[in-house]
Amino acid sequence: MKMVKRALAAGAALMLGAAPAMAAWSDLNLRVGVTPLSREIYGLHMLILWICVAIAVAVFGVMIYSIATFRKSKGAVPATFEHNTRAEIIWTVIPVLILVGMAIPSARTLVRIDDSRGSDMTVKVTGYQWMWQYEYVDQGVSFFSKLAQDSNDARQLDSGIDPATVPNYLLEVDRPLVVPQGKKVRVLITAADVIHAWWVPDFGMKKDAIPGYINELWFIAEKPGVYRGQCAELCGRDHGFMPVVVEVKSQQDFDAWLASQKAAMQASKAPPAKVEQAARNTDEPTALRVATAE
Repeated sequence: MKMVKRALAAGAALMLGAAPAMAAWSDLNLRVGVTPLSREIYGLHMLILWICVAIAVAVFGVMIYSIATFRKSKGAVPATFEHNTRAEIIWTVIPVLILVGMAIPSARTLVRIDDSRGSDMTVKVTGYQWMWQYEYVDQGVSFFSKLAQDSNDARQLDSGIDPATVPNYLLEVDRPLVVPQGKKVRVLITAADVIHAWWVPDFGMKKDAIPGYINELWFIAEKPGVYRGQCAELCGRDHGFMPVVVEVKSQQDFDAWLASQKAAMQASKAPPAKVEQAARNTDEPTALRVATAE
């Protein structure tokens, strides 16, 4: 009895000491996300999780009860039967029904994950060591996205910069992918050198970027904001410095952003005499004027 009390006391102390860690339990689970598909995936995940928990409780409950009730010290006598058809039918039929009940919603979700029909826009994502290229297929806009300079400076050996002072350290880029709120975005994913993986947890989506092959995914971001992810496939020396940032804007703000990007691209291709005029129509006039002067 004393040993039991000591064990309970030790367990209580351990639980109290682990309270701060338990507060972050939600960080260990899937994110609900900001897309209809991410919420569906989360719901399926929780459904299967609780089914597994119920099975574990039932199985271990019967085991513990049997061990405690029918132990030798209580004079239990082992049964002598060798076969029970009813028991075999029960433990065959019940698992089959459980698996079918899990398979139906799983299959429905898997079909939706791969159904990119009816998309409002298409973005091609190409992975490089160690950056991303985003191409708006129908809008004619393209740019590279790489680790933000302040994070890149702080990560250098003997930089003298405290990473804690850098906002979104290793999770910020110089140019994020920008998409409109509430629109179905089809993403074509490939790579130019080695295998990468484009992953945004809040979208519930991750796909490998494979050289010579195109994967695809889709999402509908329902809330404006900035959503961060990373390359999720070991791709070489700077794999850990290849973040993904997606900025979701309202349709009006997205249209304005897209217009500024098109104007900047046209200005970069325009003859020198026209660059100054084009610069006035963009949100980066200073940079363009400097480029013209050079």
